[in-house]
Order: sequence, then C-alpha cells, then structure tokens
Amino acid sequence: MNQKVLRVMLVAGWAIFPVISTIHAAEAAEVGATKDTVGEPFAPDPGVSLRLPFHPSDNLSLGAVTESSGEEESASELNRKLTNPVSSIWSISNQFNNFELNNGQWNNNWNFQPVLPLSLTKDWNLITRPVMPFYNIVPHETSPGEFARDAGLGDLALLELLSPAHSGNWVLGAGPTAIFPTATSGFTGQGKWQLGPSVVVGYLTKEFFIGVFPQQWWSIGGEHGRPDTNQMNLQPIAAIFFGEGWSVGYSGNILADWTAPSEDVWTVPVGLALSKL
Repeated sequence: MNQKVLRVMLVAGWAIFPVISTIHAAEAAEVGATKDTVGEPFAPDPGVSLRLPFHPSDNLSLGAVTESSGEEESASELNRKLTNPVSSIWSISNQFNNFELNNGQWNNNWNFQPVLPLSLTKDWNLITRPVMPFYNIVPHETSPGEFARDAGLGDLALLELLSPAHSGNWVLGAGPTAIFPTATSGFTGQGKWQLGPSVVVGYLTKEFFIGVFPQQWWSIGGEHGRPDTNQMNLQPIAAIFFGEGWSVGYSGNILADWTAPSEDVWTVPVGLALSKL
C-alpha cells in the first residue's frame, strides 16, 4: 500500500556578497528558480543609486516534501533528490532572506517556492517551478536621513523544464522561463513581461552533486515608462552529502544585467549552506 511521505527540510546559510554593480532605479530585480532565489528591486526614482560593496545575508529556508511510495526512503536519499533541480519529488519551500544595505537599512523578503514535477511519459518529466516573492524593503529616501518602507508582492517567476526520466547520474533539463509583472508596488517589481530559455546540466552521485542552472530573460512588453530588461541568473550548484540527511554546499545566484555598463554587469555572491532533512 502506498504511503504519503512528508519531511521537513531546514537550510541555513551565511554569505558575503561582493556586489560589483551599482543598483539603479528599478533595474535590479532578479529571480532564480532553485532552492535559492534572489530579488532586489529598488525605487523607480532616477535619483536613487545604491552601491552595495559588501553586505552580510542571513538566509533561512523551511520546506516540506511529499511523495507516494511503497516504502519510506532514507533522509539522505530524499536530501539528494531535493538538491536535484529536476527531481520527481513534489516539494514546497519557504525562503526568508534578510540583509543590511550600505545605507544602514535592512532589506528582507520571503519567497514561496513549490516544485511540481509531472510524469508525461515513461521517458519524460515536466517540472514546474513557480516562485512568488513578497518584499518588505527600504527602497527610497523620503527626506534626508529618513527612509520609507514599501511592502508588497513581487513579480512572479515561472519555469517549465522538460527532463529525461532515465539519464543515469546525469541531471538534464531545458525549457522556457518567464517573469510576469504581478508586483503590487512599483518598488517591488520591474513592470515588464519577460521570457527566455533555461537549461540544467549536472552530475549526481551518492556522495556529491555538481551542476549549473542558467536562466535568461528579455522583456517583451509591459509598462512603457519602465526600462527594458535583458538579464541572466546563473546558478552553479555544488553539494557534498553526509549521513542522516546532512549536506553542505554552494548554490549562489550570479546575476548579470546585460543593459548595465560593462563594469556594473555582474553581481557575484560567495557563500555556503548547511542543510538537514
């Protein structure tokens, strides 16, 4: 008799972000669809320009995973499947990010991230990965030394990956990715319909996982007063698995804004994560 397996995953991490780019008005919203997602839109005020040389980021993820199976799998095996971006496991992740800006104000957001795989045939799976962010940020200065917070929903990101069901140790997937202008405030979204490709290539064993997960978006419509977008989220993923559901790894979102000046294109985070399922 099949049983529903429900597990809770805890991921905690601390990272240093050497931000190479200057963040200008409404030009730096970025979403990535894996275990980790980053989004940092700021005020559409031409006078706002926040440079973040280094800032600490506290990251906490809580999630639940469920699957039907004849026998319960070990925590270590489920942990490996959750690290796999094209796994056959249904899961829901809630990620909380909190970091300090160089102006002394704090930015925090919550990302709701379900992963919904579907078996199309015995050889192909379709993985749907929506990400809905909610922001409570400090994007603009109302008067000298005073900042106003603006809370609201961000832009919805939706990723559809077609993946072979039987590829051995290789992790493979490709499909379209889109960003929809669902933000409830001009401070929490880019105001553009965006579309582009995404691929996943990786290698998974019982001891480790290494892979890369890029997504590219171009604006194809939206508010005329907002700048067009041409941006990429490049996510290298690496993890080492230990016993009893423990793992340590890296899964930083490297952001590229192709519309920015050459010295401001890249935003490169460096950090580690420790997880327990």
